[in-house]
Amino acid sequence: MTDPRTVLVIGGGASGSAVTILLRRAGVAVDLIEAKPDWNATTGSGITLQGNALRVLRELGVWEQVSASGYAFGSLGVTAPDGTVLFVAEDIQTGGDDLPATLGMQRPQLQQILIDAVRASAASIRLGTTAEALEQDADGVSVRFSDGSEGRYDLVIAADGLNSASRAAIGITDKPEPTGMAIWRIAAPRPESVTRTDLAYGGPAYIAGYCPTSEHTIYAYVVEACRDRASIDPAAYADEMRRLARAYGGVWPQIIEHITDPKKVNYTWFDRLLVEGSWHRGRVVLIGDAAHCCPPTLAQGAAMSLEDASVLAELLTSGRDWDDELLQAYHDRRIPRVRTVVEASVQIGQWQLDGVRDADVAGLIGRTMNLLKERP
Repeated sequence: MTDPRTVLVIGGGASGSAVTILLRRAGVAVDLIEAKPDWNATTGSGITLQGNALRVLRELGVWEQVSASGYAFGSLGVTAPDGTVLFVAEDIQTGGDDLPATLGMQRPQLQQILIDAVRASAASIRLGTTAEALEQDADGVSVRFSDGSEGRYDLVIAADGLNSASRAAIGITDKPEPTGMAIWRIAAPRPESVTRTDLAYGGPAYIAGYCPTSEHTIYAYVVEACRDRASIDPAAYADEMRRLARAYGGVWPQIIEHITDPKKVNYTWFDRLLVEGSWHRGRVVLIGDAAHCCPPTLAQGAAMSLEDASVLAELLTSGRDWDDELLQAYHDRRIPRVRTVVEASVQIGQWQLDGVRDADVAGLIGRTMNLLKERP
């Protein structure tokens, strides 16, 4: 194995950025490739980060920037469709007592913070580049890139997302599946009274909710049964979200005033994926959404991806051989925790799809969050 060891990270999202930062800190030579030519940090509305995600962001050395950019809070409100607050529950501090239970922030700001940290790590970054071929032998991986160049690495970390081409390239046949739900999302100015996430159940949608993402912004969302995306004209996205949101009271009338530009409204299906078998083949290993994803009913998708990066980097920098045993240990350490989150996230949505009124949603959330208080 070369000295220093060499790693190719495919994908510059949260997990790819995080593992790059941690490996560079340990002196590993890292090349990161990102398919987007501008590696933009402009897409997305908002993200909810719970304590276990914040714990990894602190490990990355970006907690101060994240804290300054986001909006921390410690409770969750449940309302009737008319806005009447039914109850407020304290959030569980999954990252420990010295971190907020929950922090909302604008997704592009989080990605920009991670991009800046990757650049500061002195990793080699190539934009507008993909891996076209991966050829392995006992000592490493030879990679042919989309620009015709080639590289040789001790390990390839595939962080190329839900529809990972790398996953298919190494013969893992698992694919994401829709859960039956879809979400409309938009970033909007924060009404003064919004200081936590509130969720309204009932009405024309399964959930109508919002989360503060800074002193001045929120992201708002409405969850419904998924529709044929081809049947929805993107020019009508704002009209569609307003139509659903009009049924909700409280601060929703203020939010609706800002649902005007269809280009600022995002519509996506909820998907689930869990690669149950090994997350590696030879010296190519999956991380983040390439290995697992879940609907945002527990707001744990980003946290699971960040934890993957932390655990994999810890093992790779432990002094052990980079072999099948180490990569299997990564999977074995992650799979029980990830499976619990994916299954719980899907179950909460399925109860709503099935119209189960006496489901123990609070109990399932509490059990899952208490498990996440333990370090990954």
